[in-house]
Amino acid sequence: MTIAAVIREKGRNVVSVAPEASIMEIATIISSRRIGAVMVLADHGGLAGIVSERDVVKALAKEGAKALELTASDLMTRQVTTVTMQTSIDHAMEIMDAGYFRHLPVMDGGELAGIVSIRDLVKHRITMHQRDLELLKAAVRRPG
Repeated sequence: MTIAAVIREKGRNVVSVAPEASIMEIATIISSRRIGAVMVLADHGGLAGIVSERDVVKALAKEGAKALELTASDLMTRQVTTVTMQTSIDHAMEIMDAGYFRHLPVMDGGELAGIVSIRDLVKHRITMHQRDLELLKAAVRRPG
């Protein structure tokens, strides 16, 4: 199974902000949308970085109230690890585990096509296992 299957199920919706978005704006988006990260898009629409809820918490712990004066550009991870639609789910999970990531932007032909979280990948695998189990049960019940 590839990331394309997860994106088909989940959709291509990506929540993004501009580099000048405030940390307060990002925290509000993350909280209200119940997501773990936002993509930071450059003026030309390309991927400039990613800001996660962990980044916001770390900034608050380090800077205190001054963190609220920071912007996405100040806080974002600029060297973003991405996957493609052809990346296997297992490989994406290995990337996340090795890098301690919970979110991976998905690129398709150089364009941002979506984002997957560890939750999305686990949910997809559980769904596939449940489907396989039902197929096995049906095969066992089938008169032979």
